This record gives sequence, C-alpha cells and structure tokens, in this order.
Amino acid sequence: MDSCSECSLVVGADPPHQDPALKKLQGLQEMEGLSLANEDKTMSANLKYLSLGILVFQTTSLVLTMRYSRTLKEEGPRYLSSTAVVVAELLKIMACVLLVYKDSKCSLRALNRILHDEILNKPMETLKLAIPSGIYTLQNNLLYVALSNLDAATYQVTYQLKILTTALFSVSMLSKKLGVYQWLSLVILMTGVAFVQWPSDSQELDSKELSAGSQLVGLMAVLTACFSSGFAGVYFEKILKETKQSVWIRNIQLGFFGSIFGLMGVYIYDGELVSKNGFFQGYNQLTWIVVILQALGGLVIAAVIKYADNILKGFATSLSIILSTLISYFWLQDFVPTSVFFLGAILVITATFLYGYDPKPTGNPTKA
Repeated sequence: MDSCSECSLVVGADPPHQDPALKKLQGLQEMEGLSLANEDKTMSANLKYLSLGILVFQTTSLVLTMRYSRTLKEEGPRYLSSTAVVVAELLKIMACVLLVYKDSKCSLRALNRILHDEILNKPMETLKLAIPSGIYTLQNNLLYVALSNLDAATYQVTYQLKILTTALFSVSMLSKKLGVYQWLSLVILMTGVAFVQWPSDSQELDSKELSAGSQLVGLMAVLTACFSSGFAGVYFEKILKETKQSVWIRNIQLGFFGSIFGLMGVYIYDGELVSKNGFFQGYNQLTWIVVILQALGGLVIAAVIKYADNILKGFATSLSIILSTLISYFWLQDFVPTSVFFLGAILVITATFLYGYDPKPTGNPTKA
C-alpha cells in the first residue's frame, strides 16, 4: 500500500466504491447517537425539575410540620428538639451510607474499604468537619426555637437572610467577587426582611404584649441561624474544593460529629428530662415526619447543587415561601398577612431571583 492510500485511510476519506449497506449502518449509528444524546438531555432536565420539586416539598413540609408539632397541644410531655436533632443526624448517616453502598456497586466489601480508607485512615481530613458540624447542630436546634416562637411565613422570609451572610462569608473566606446584580439583590433582601419584621398595626395591643417576648426570641434565633448557616456553608464549600472526597462521605463525617455534639446538647440542656421520661418522650408520627424531613434536607440540597442552577433554586425557594404563607394562613391559622408583609415578601422573592441571575455577555455581531 502506497503512502497516498495510507493518508486517505487516516483522514477517513470515503473509498470510491463504498458498500451501500455500510453507509446505511453508519447512518443508523449516527441516528442512534443523536437519540442517546437527546435522551441524556431529557433525563438531565427531568432530574433537574425533580430535585427542585423535592426541595420545594421538603422545605415547605419541614417548616409547616415543625411549626405545627411545636404548637400542637397534647397530653403528656412534648418531644425534645435536642433529641430530634440527634435522631435526624443518625438517619442522615444511614442514608449516606446506603448511597455510598449503591455507588460501590452494592458490594459490602467495597463499602467497608471506602469507609475505612476515606474516614478512619484520614483522621485529619475527618476532623476538619468538626467545626461546620458543630455549627450545623447549633443551627438545627435554633430552627426549633425559631418555629416555636414565629409563624411559618415570617420564619421562611426572614431565614432568607442566609443569602446575605453566605455572600459576605464567601467574599471574606473564598475571595469571591459579587456582581452588581448580586450586591443590588442583597440590598433588596435586607429591605424586604425589614418590612416583614415591621410591627403590624392591625394586631391588638394585648396580643402584642403577650407575644413580644416570644417574637424577639424567635427573631434572634433566626438571625443566629442565618449567620451560622452562612459560615458553615462557606466553610463546608471550602473543604469540598480542597479535597476530592465525595459529598456523601463528607455528609457521613458531618453526621458523625453532629451526633456527638447533639448528644452533648441533650445531656447539658435536657439531661434531667431524658432521665425522667426517656429519650423518645413525646414522639409520635408527626415527630418522626419532622425528623425524617430534617434528615433529608442536606441530601436534597446536594442533589439540587448537582442538577439545578441558581435561578431554578431561587424559583423553588420563592415557591416554598408562597406555599408556607398560604398554608400558614389557611391551615395553621396563626398568621394574618398584611400589605407590609406582602411587600416585604415580594422584595425577598425578587432578591432571591436577582442573586442567582447571571447575565450572559452579548457578543458583537460579525459583519459579512
């Protein structure tokens, strides 16, 4: 074979007399490749909207059921929020272990090797998760305090201040640069939350006096949770970027330390009640629903980060705020919306969308 024919074969030039059957086979292969690509795009889109739908359901359901469970009047002792936090961490560990087991092709030997190599053999890497884990444990306990003293709608809107704290910690810890739209969204966000927290003139004076203390406690709990969420989230992101461990392994490590810190909190704050009435005092079906929803929270966020973008995540958050407001008004009947609240909620929802907005640069059209 001469060099010219070799060059023709290398560059893939068609021979002068190609078999029609071969051409047909190549065409079928190209069509099959396009079909597979379209299927992948469709599956990716389905996973994106499925993860966002689950996020809306999880966020809304958790806030409403937690609020309902903390205000429901029942005979006997109420369940302890400190024990609920511990149980949620244990369930999260179990869920992450199952996901690692699935990723290791359902092999117990491979699962044991991964857990041993990634956790036990890397004690310093594992210890890095102690700081965000302790902060997350504090945050989870504060959410119970907040929803025991604030209605679900006010809590949902005010808790969006975590966007502000996360942005500020990202700038200071990760050296991120915020665009004009993001800075503008933070200003709108603070304005909206201020409107939501504005005292309502429609409430009677005696009800104000009775709820003033609890409103202040709830507000302080939410604000502290926003700062802890912002710092812990950015710290966790920094760790994920510096190492190559999977998100599920990191969540197992978080859950391990979270369980330890949570048990310490149970012993310090509710030790006497636990020794008197037991660890699972006051637990019922509603309590277990709250615990399971809280355990799923971190896993749902991980799925959203993987499959969705910021704009769709903002849409899910906004939809959750609207649903929480409607259900809090019609079902829980512990919230009466005012025009000032609606203005603040609209500003917060606008800020949520604006913060995730990423304007695409428009290129100059080329002249022919």
